[in-house]
Amino acid sequence: MALPALRPARGRPRTRAQGPPQRERTSSPQIADRIHRLTRGQVADRLQELGDLYAETSGGDPRAWNQARGLFLSHLTADARRPGFSLLIAETTVLTGYAYGFSTGGSGPWWAGFDGHVRGGLLRRAASGRLFVVSGIVVPPRVRREYRDHVWNLARRLLADHLAALGVALVDVRDSRTVETMRSWGWRYAGDDSLQAVSPGPFRILALAPGT
Repeated sequence: MALPALRPARGRPRTRAQGPPQRERTSSPQIADRIHRLTRGQVADRLQELGDLYAETSGGDPRAWNQARGLFLSHLTADARRPGFSLLIAETTVLTGYAYGFSTGGSGPWWAGFDGHVRGGLLRRAASGRLFVVSGIVVPPRVRREYRDHVWNLARRLLADHLAALGVALVDVRDSRTVETMRSWGWRYAGDDSLQAVSPGPFRILALAPGT
């Protein structure tokens, strides 16, 4: 499973197909791993490897697996073109996890369709340039099970590197598993300065404050 299953630029939630099981990677994205940022050129060079790790976190039949992998790579490539894009990887001798996203302002196509669902405090942070959208967190199942307290450190590092006041992620309201997993990592429902539940809509807006 790749976390979160977020809203791509064209407004439809990402789906996660189940694909063939592969060799699990056991290192933690925080302990004994080297965490560093990839340039856009390095992302392009390692795109297939990034897609392979995404596929490793999925399951299902080969056709669905390939379709989901291709869709994921398409969204990642589109995000990589955005201003303020950043991708952090954790690796030892192999890639063990990564997280990526981009800085956003208070207007633009990313916000389309969220009128009435995004409260003032979130927009004020965005307008100040201190809101960072975490588009994806990709970590294999065994790492998530064995390092619950550390696996989401990649998202925190993204926020720290960009001096963000708040990180946000959009999750399909039907994907309760992703919501609960992210909440166990310290994410909260994003409200108006109080991290309370937002108005009903097609997505849950989750927020992560630096240092939490």
